Amino acid sequence: MKKILLASVAIVGMAAIVPAQAADLAARPYTKAPAYEAAPIYNWTGFYIGGHVGGAFGGDHNIFAPGFNGGGSGNDGAFMGGGQVGYDTQFAPNWVFGLEANYSFLDTNGAPFVNRGLGSVTGRLGYTWGPALLYVKGGYAWADTRNTNGFGGGTFSDSHIGRDGYTVGGGLEYMFTQNWSGKIEYQYYDFGHTTALFDDGTGPVPVRFTNNEHTIKVGLNYRFNWGSPVGPRY
Repeated sequence: MKKILLASVAIVGMAAIVPAQAADLAARPYTKAPAYEAAPIYNWTGFYIGGHVGGAFGGDHNIFAPGFNGGGSGNDGAFMGGGQVGYDTQFAPNWVFGLEANYSFLDTNGAPFVNRGLGSVTGRLGYTWGPALLYVKGGYAWADTRNTNGFGGGTFSDSHIGRDGYTVGGGLEYMFTQNWSGKIEYQYYDFGHTTALFDDGTGPVPVRFTNNEHTIKVGLNYRFNWGSPVGPRY
């Protein structure tokens, strides 16, 4: 009888202790892990510098095109290469606006009446999704046009070196890593008209030529990412 009584007391005591311990456990504070907002892996904001190679093709009746043959065709291409520097800022959140300056040297094989170099300062606006950026661009253009000598009995009425114009274009750029991106781009340059004076035996005859170029190039940029958000990435 005594054993049964002691066992009953022990069971009752345990029944009282277990709920108390459970209540004590429930009352302990729970600390939630801090939430981190991951920074975007691909961010286009920052300065960049790079280089490019490609080809330049003159329009019809462009005496300054490398492939001009005297019959009104200048569609043969010339190799081109050069560099670019610029700055982009990403906003809203998939749009990118930037400014870029670039210059391209043209391989003209020593021809005296060609655009030997093309430069531009442009703005560009693009839409990005992940690592890709599709953009359009446009702005000021300049050509190193060497037209100081006559040919075939003709002389140029405006024999200055260099011409001002405009350029428009577009392209696709892809970010391989946060610091490296590659692009393919089309750009059109227009420098207006140039007049040459030819003497056909009866006196000088003015002849007008267009001065424009179509270019296709591929490029590689190194991005410094100054000003880009910094934070943990997962």
